[in-house]
Amino acid sequence: MKYKRVLLKLSGEALMGNLQYGIDPAILDQYSNDVKKVVDAGVEVAIVIGGGNIFRGVQGVAGGLVDRAQGDYMGMLATVINAMALQGALEKLGIKTRLLSAIHMEQIAEPFIRRRAVRHLEKGRVVIFGAGTGNPYFTTDTAASLRSVEIEADLVLKGTRVDGIYTADPEKDPNATRFENISFEEVYERGLNVMDLTAITLCQQNKMPIVVFDMNKDGNFLKVCKGENVGTTVS
Repeated sequence: MKYKRVLLKLSGEALMGNLQYGIDPAILDQYSNDVKKVVDAGVEVAIVIGGGNIFRGVQGVAGGLVDRAQGDYMGMLATVINAMALQGALEKLGIKTRLLSAIHMEQIAEPFIRRRAVRHLEKGRVVIFGAGTGNPYFTTDTAASLRSVEIEADLVLKGTRVDGIYTADPEKDPNATRFENISFEEVYERGLNVMDLTAITLCQQNKMPIVVFDMNKDGNFLKVCKGENVGTTVS
């Protein structure tokens, strides 16, 4: 394996699969099996997962339901639901896991403590980070960047439904071309929607590479950890 410790960022929307809402068991099983292959290969894996398949704070604000801070806290709880589902799927495969939450909820998750998270990884456990950063106004992309720096991961892997970063949205523009490698500066200049600017800046300042790849293709996660040319690398 090229990398010893990685942080995988998954979107909540990806868990929906072909559903309109919630969690598709088939997608959850595929992701869990892909994580197992990487763990079995000896890589230490941490995961941050979003909550957009259940609730997004900005949606609550747009609908007049709540203010932004309240909506973001609701979104954090949605990420914990997804994290618990992923934890259950991984443990069914015999993988030891720990769920750490940025919001204290002792009955279902350990509180996030950096040294404890690192120790779990060293013992071969998959560490799932729930509740984002624990603060409103910050996305789970930012949480992924922050946690990757804190646990001293080798890189951030953003698993999406597209196979990298393109010059335009490949689902809308058939002439869009994919980058194999791109700098943080070019991401800024082109206004590419890789992660939000806070997350990108945090990775750039701490020299944390990002690889954007298609998580829905079986085996891609393992290929990235082997150092194969999969997706797009931002560095």
